[in-house]
Amino acid sequence: MAVVVVWIVEGTWPACVDAARRHAPEDAEIVLLHITGQDIADAAHGAFAGLLGRGHPERDPGTRVEQLAAASAETLLQAAADRLGRPCTRVERTGRAEREVLAATDGADLLVLARDGDRTRVGPPSLAPPGRFVVDHAPCPLLLVWPESAPDLTTLPDRP
Repeated sequence: MAVVVVWIVEGTWPACVDAARRHAPEDAEIVLLHITGQDIADAAHGAFAGLLGRGHPERDPGTRVEQLAAASAETLLQAAADRLGRPCTRVERTGRAEREVLAATDGADLLVLARDGDRTRVGPPSLAPPGRFVVDHAPCPLLLVWPESAPDLTTLPDRP
């Protein structure tokens, strides 16, 4: 059975789910993957520890940030599963997005992801660093989609 991983990111996930519905084999195992970055929660933990003291860990705002991020990821994954409309597995990982996506796609047959950069024109800037890293290093074939209609080819940068 084929394993298709769909990278779920706020703002672009509907296009990825729609592409998976159209292109994944009927008998494929679909994995909806969301990555929560750790940097904001880490900053909140650090600010609390450095500026406000370490005496009351129950007041650490980083813990609340982590809880809010987990709830947001759960809501997003549920919306994606509802839109997919077929059985799937939902996976939430925490860490650097590009590294976590590569780890999650080890052994997969296809990764569906959306352009995450400048989507107003075609060309290299349409991929931000995390997406570019994944495209360059993915251990499986990719289906790279535009989250909305692709820009006109006249937006292609001039030749160097």
